[in-house]
Amino acid sequence: MALNDFIELSNLGTSDVLSNGAGTNVGTNANTGDLRRRYNFGDRVSELAIAQDPFFRFLSKCAKKPTDDPTFKFTEKRHSFHKRYAYLESHGSGFATATSTNADLQDAADDTFYGKFGTDYKNTGNLINRFGKSVDYEVGAADTKPLFFLEGQLIKVPVASANNVAGASSVIDYQIIKVTSAVDSGNYVHVTGKVVRAVDAGRFYMGVPVSLVAGGDTGTTLSEEALAPFKCYVVGTAHNEGTGYPETWVDQPYSTQYGQTQIWKTGMAMTNTARATVLKYEGNEWARTWKEKLIEHKFDLETSLLFGSQNDTYNTTQGAVDYISNYGNSFLLDTATKTSDDFLDDMSAYMDPRYNSQSANVFFCSTAVYNWLHKMGGYFKNNMEISPNYKSDIAMTGKKTAFGIDITTFSTPYGDMNVTRNIHLDGTNIKMLGIDMKHCSYRPLVGNGVNRDTSVYVGVQTLENSGVDRRVDLILTEAGMEWSMPESHAIWL
Repeated sequence: MALNDFIELSNLGTSDVLSNGAGTNVGTNANTGDLRRRYNFGDRVSELAIAQDPFFRFLSKCAKKPTDDPTFKFTEKRHSFHKRYAYLESHGSGFATATSTNADLQDAADDTFYGKFGTDYKNTGNLINRFGKSVDYEVGAADTKPLFFLEGQLIKVPVASANNVAGASSVIDYQIIKVTSAVDSGNYVHVTGKVVRAVDAGRFYMGVPVSLVAGGDTGTTLSEEALAPFKCYVVGTAHNEGTGYPETWVDQPYSTQYGQTQIWKTGMAMTNTARATVLKYEGNEWARTWKEKLIEHKFDLETSLLFGSQNDTYNTTQGAVDYISNYGNSFLLDTATKTSDDFLDDMSAYMDPRYNSQSANVFFCSTAVYNWLHKMGGYFKNNMEISPNYKSDIAMTGKKTAFGIDITTFSTPYGDMNVTRNIHLDGTNIKMLGIDMKHCSYRPLVGNGVNRDTSVYVGVQTLENSGVDRRVDLILTEAGMEWSMPESHAIWL
């Protein structure tokens, strides 16, 4: 049989279906027009005990979800609980003349309010900007229109004591506006309302933060704490008796991505003469080499799942560092200059419940950072204990073992940190990875009675012109990584 007679995935496709009338294919590279393939949304969990490498150990123990397609799709869901906010882009006596520098606020109750509102997240999928990364969604950008404004809502509009066109002033008070109409205008919404709670004369609206101004120098994304003073939030509704059923709105919380499986092979070859020979120290050379090759294979899996980058051409899967560097939160950590106060600021931004309320975080650290955390956590207890009631902000509260991995627990004002040392981060620019293990999965390829999760191929190859049989064993693994919820992952550089 010729090599090209074998059935391959490329033989199973159909003509791609164009998704619109313009002759353009809409979607990801993994086209759903491949009708003979089924994109898997697996939920089964299996176990593989690997003791040497902590990240792969956790994944194989608690986050294994087999797939039956080497290119698999998955769905992310982001709720809108904390996304009913907008920024007041401009205001005034009418929308056409609205300006964000107008100090003539409506001071008296029942005065008419005119405001042009926009927001900084994509309403399809509720995709948001990530802390420390370049701003992806400016106020007024495509698909950022705030959809939630409804007649009868009450909105809280923060005000400052001075002109805030440069975003330098701080909140001093707030108005309450009852919405009487909300009309779409491109990627903005024009809101007309009545003043319910007035403010003193000479106040200024907070406006839009400089980093989020459309077409401006966006810089990097601020923390939720820094952005909150500029946000106008919904604070309930108010309706008259007998007014009937209110208006409603529906968000679109889903977005899809696709993953790629990768094939890892670790080869081993030995003549039958060598296999049959009893040696000194370790008699069975085959068994000794096989054990070493298993460890080598696991080592390759760990490093690939940390540092790999998804590529369809070379069939590589997505690694933790690459994914979080592109889509997660980014912090700086220099153990020579970073203080415990600075680190608490990082934790405050990362664990802000308006942004990330997940609790299944594991922090994988380089050796230097692992030692640094222990020094901070143990310094007060060992050297500066004032009284039995005194407790430092970062304290080492104990050690435990999870799936065979040593975990150190540090207590902070933002919850416990579960920290483990990962030597694969040593010598890289990655100091620490904060990963929510609920939102990443190891996906081995399993289907039609074939399991590609660390399987073994055994064959016999005859060396050309020698007549000597050589046994060949290959550890075959085909698996990929699935990632979701980028706000629940962080990287310290």
